Amino acid sequence: MSSTNTELALDPRLAQAIANPLFPALDNQLRAGRHLTADELEQHSLLQEYFTELEAFYQRYQVELVRAPEGFYYLRPRSTSELGTSILSELEMLVGKVLCYLYLSPDRLINEGVFSLADLQEEILTLSNEQALLRMVNQRAGGSDLDKRKLADKLKSAIRRLKRLGMVSAVGTQDKFRITEAVFRFAADVRSDEDPRALQLRMIKDGEAVAGTDNEEEEQENEQ
Repeated sequence: MSSTNTELALDPRLAQAIANPLFPALDNQLRAGRHLTADELEQHSLLQEYFTELEAFYQRYQVELVRAPEGFYYLRPRSTSELGTSILSELEMLVGKVLCYLYLSPDRLINEGVFSLADLQEEILTLSNEQALLRMVNQRAGGSDLDKRKLADKLKSAIRRLKRLGMVSAVGTQDKFRITEAVFRFAADVRSDEDPRALQLRMIKDGEAVAGTDNEEEEQENEQ
């Protein structure tokens, strides 16, 4: 009997982590697919201090607590995971790749890391084929002003979703945002000795930016 109790006993450090007042909100954020960066100091510090214990804790749910090389944390589900998963849309994936490209650009330092939706739209239209972009919104898109307005609305929607995932944070007005290091999630498949910005640009131009990657752990946003 005592042996069974010993096997079921909670690791003292894991007990400390779970008992922390920050843990319930942190757990909900991770399960919702949020990527936690050093900007969220307290939650990030909790993950940093108890990473080994929490990594083992989440393995019980068939998900992996990942500490990315850039220092952010997120949950990555396995095929047997008990947590619901969904994938980003084609346009959301492309936006993520372009945000990663912008994060690596000199403009980020010039603008103190702050960009606007207009900056994003200009960059994405410069780097990508406009007709292909419009077809992501409407298969019959012909390039009308209405199609372009719909594309702008979809870009706003993509930014809102990526904000919930911790990839960007709002700055002042709704039209401005700061890109976090969590956008390197979109570069996880291209880490190599090649210049990362050049590699991101090649992937965007070659259409590889919208190839499927890991599932994102967040429920799909209901969009009209």
